[in-house]
Amino acid sequence: MADRPGAPPRAWQRMLSGRRLDLLDPSPLDVEISDIAHGLARVARWNGQTSGDHAFSVAQHSLLVEQIFRRIVPDAAPEALLAALLHDGPEYVIGDMISPFKSVVGGGYKSCEERLQHAIHLRVGLPAEIGQGLKKDIKRADQISAYFEATVLAGFSVTEATEFFGRPRGITADGLELSPQPAKRVQEAFLKRFAAIEKLRAFTA
Repeated sequence: MADRPGAPPRAWQRMLSGRRLDLLDPSPLDVEISDIAHGLARVARWNGQTSGDHAFSVAQHSLLVEQIFRRIVPDAAPEALLAALLHDGPEYVIGDMISPFKSVVGGGYKSCEERLQHAIHLRVGLPAEIGQGLKKDIKRADQISAYFEATVLAGFSVTEATEFFGRPRGITADGLELSPQPAKRVQEAFLKRFAAIEKLRAFTA
C-alpha cells in the first residue's frame, strides 16, 4: 500500500517486535532475530514459482544453505555457521529479488542490502564484513542449494541449473529438506537453529 499523498517520505519499516528499522541507515539496535525469522519464513524463493502446497521460503533456504555449508566446512566455527544461516538476512525487510530483476535495478539494491547485512551482523556479534574465504564457502553452499531447489522445485532442467548454478560436486540431496514447509514451522526451525548456534558460541567462547 502506498503512503498517503502529501505524507513525508518514509524509509523505515515497522516490525512486529515494535522496532522501526530505517532502510537508509539501519541500526543494529533495531534488528531482532524474531523479526528476521518471521519475515524470512514468509518471503518466497523463486517468486513463488515452486511446486508444493506451500511457498519455499527464504528461511527454509537459509537452513538448507547452513546445512550444506556444514558439509563443505565440517570444522567451521560457530560464527561461520551463523554467517551462513544469516546470509540472506536482509531479505526479511527487502524481500527476495530474483537475479534477473537485480540486473534491471542495478547498484541501489545492492548498497541497501549491504547496509542491512552489516547491521544484522553487528547485532549478533559478527564482523560487519566477513572474510573473503568465508564468503566464498557460503556462496558455494548457496549455489548448491539453488541447484537442488531449481531442479526439484522450480522446474529447471539439469542443463539449465548447471548453466546458472554449477553442478554440485561431492554433495548430494540426501538428507536435505526440499519439501516446502508451512511458514510457522520454518520460522520455529530457524529460531531453533539460531539458538543452537548461539549455544555453541557460548560453549566455545
